[in-house]
Amino acid sequence: MSAPLTVLVNAGPWLPVPPNGYGGIETVVATLVPELRAAGVRVVLATVGPTTLPADGYVRTMNEPQFARIAAPYNQSSGIAHAHMHAVVEYLRRDRTVDLVHDHLEVVGPAVLAAMGDDAPPVLQTLHWDLRKHPGFYGSFEGHGRVAFAAVSRSQLDRAPQRLRAQTLDVVPLAVPHAPELGLPRGRHALMLARITRDKGQDVAARVCRAAGVPLVLAGPVAGIDEPGELRARLAAGDAALAQHADVRFFLDEVAPLLDGERVRWVGGVAGEAKERLLQPAVALLAPNRWPEPGATGVVEALARGVPVVATPLGVLPSLVRHGETGFLADTEQDLARYLPMTAHLDADACRASVSGWTPALMAERYITLYRRLLNTAPTQRNVAAAAG
Repeated sequence: MSAPLTVLVNAGPWLPVPPNGYGGIETVVATLVPELRAAGVRVVLATVGPTTLPADGYVRTMNEPQFARIAAPYNQSSGIAHAHMHAVVEYLRRDRTVDLVHDHLEVVGPAVLAAMGDDAPPVLQTLHWDLRKHPGFYGSFEGHGRVAFAAVSRSQLDRAPQRLRAQTLDVVPLAVPHAPELGLPRGRHALMLARITRDKGQDVAARVCRAAGVPLVLAGPVAGIDEPGELRARLAAGDAALAQHADVRFFLDEVAPLLDGERVRWVGGVAGEAKERLLQPAVALLAPNRWPEPGATGVVEALARGVPVVATPLGVLPSLVRHGETGFLADTEQDLARYLPMTAHLDADACRASVSGWTPALMAERYITLYRRLLNTAPTQRNVAAAAG
């Protein structure tokens, strides 16, 4: 029998896998890895110390998650991803049994792995971000057939530079794990489930819910901080770097003035059953994005639980939300507020059915197909040496 396929999944240095609360990319990795292993793939996970997801091996590059520093000035944060990748490179040089790297680290991942040349296995990077962010890199990068990409939505790929589109093997939509039905009755509150940052539009959600007379729960971290008490304590103690963080400034200046503890409240980051107890009885999930989100795992989670979505028609959202059937799409706050009460008349089963065909097992199957396709078209001296050994 041939040896099982060995894939190093690079989750990056920002959050553990699974994340304790918010974590879009890390949630995707936590959904994918168990299905890869169930399909017979051996997985080595490159991550940070607190990760608990079972894998066949680990590259724990740092003791603590680095998400709180991700938006620090470049001269304070640029070394984090590179230090992580240095550890990944050293591992790949030691372990010649890794057949392929499935990378999830923005820009730095493919740049470093491409620079390794034939000393690295073939690389497939999943593109999780708005591809207009780094035109200088993705508009000029050449993987020479050994570094390739997968998009998470067609709308994301449509916005990619031509050179990147030519190196993208396929679109693999995001799946979310099954959650047990808690049997909770439908509540009165709307929910926004996202890290607090201006692009996500928590201030818009608060104004929309106030106008519609619907209570709003904001769930998500601020600058990587999940506990409201911790944020207050650190700011009160004079943490100047935290106070200048862009997400903290947005929260303090544009979101906090709208909080009253009843009509609009922030509960911090949530995960597991605590998240389900907020999501499953919600009248709607709000996603008033200011940016073209490429994957929207939170929206998929809501629909899978029968919760309709009220959102702006940007990025992947028009392909996920069927206007008038599984939610509503609108450009203005006034229209979002007008549509929000109408979600009470939408069918929960229709919401579930809209995403029922896309499962974690299917996501893993699609990725395994891409792994083998890349391995068949990108032979390297590393593969030859490993096979001879």
